[in-house]
Amino acid sequence: MYVKPNNLDDALTLLAQAKWSILAGGTDVYPNLQEGYIESDTLDISGIRELHGIRETKMEWTIGALTTWTDLIKNDLPIAFNALKQAAKEVGSIQIQNRGTIVGNLCNASPAADGIPPLMILGATINLTSVRGTRSITLQNFIEGNRKTTRQVDELVTSVTIPKSSCGGKSAFSKLGSRKYMVISIVMVAVKLELGDDGLIRDTAISVGACSEIAKRLETLEETILGKTLEQAIRSVDKFHLITLSPITDIRAPKTYRIIAAQEIIKRTILACGCAEDKNEYEI
Repeated sequence: MYVKPNNLDDALTLLAQAKWSILAGGTDVYPNLQEGYIESDTLDISGIRELHGIRETKMEWTIGALTTWTDLIKNDLPIAFNALKQAAKEVGSIQIQNRGTIVGNLCNASPAADGIPPLMILGATINLTSVRGTRSITLQNFIEGNRKTTRQVDELVTSVTIPKSSCGGKSAFSKLGSRKYMVISIVMVAVKLELGDDGLIRDTAISVGACSEIAKRLETLEETILGKTLEQAIRSVDKFHLITLSPITDIRAPKTYRIIAAQEIIKRTILACGCAEDKNEYEI
């Protein structure tokens, strides 16, 4: 069965009554249909207007559940969002970016989901709604494993919120794959830095994806590079800082290569972030 409600209340009522496969942009759902992975009925939420768009309040930014990667790229956002915009441009082809949603990327919960590391460094919170009410959970706690999240069958992720307190400084994203475009990551890194007038790092957030079931914040490394210059920070990166990662060996790369590559990509991304211009990646 296929149903397409045009408002949130109707969608939540349906979710409370039965198990549904939720269709938003469809860029993951349609391939899964071909593979036979989807057995339940389909709930198409693409017509719910209130789930579209990016909104700003005094305290936070809110990304609606139907906001596409292209919507994000074309939105005028603080420079701390540049890592997320850079990741958006790495998601498949332009056609996929036009259809695929940011929230869908998170709910798919692939270890190689491009949107997760840059949202982690922004302190993103996931907002879930059901007929029982609304609850919020940090992105780190929302994803439980490979293709696993804490979303209950009667819940719908309605938005992602990012506190403005996490939007200071600049950010950058780097992705290593077997080719330049339209590729699943071997390693990806997102870095956010705030530099003082003295050139020293006064705040930072670093996240690595595709090297564990769940993308990880490297909190030990973050603590290590505080108060250092960019050059000192880059020299400080060591495999000791990557002990929380648990990469696998697969068709794309062996786990030993992923660790070595992660160290190098972290260094390059710190440098790229620190040297980036103070402007956002806004596109008309």
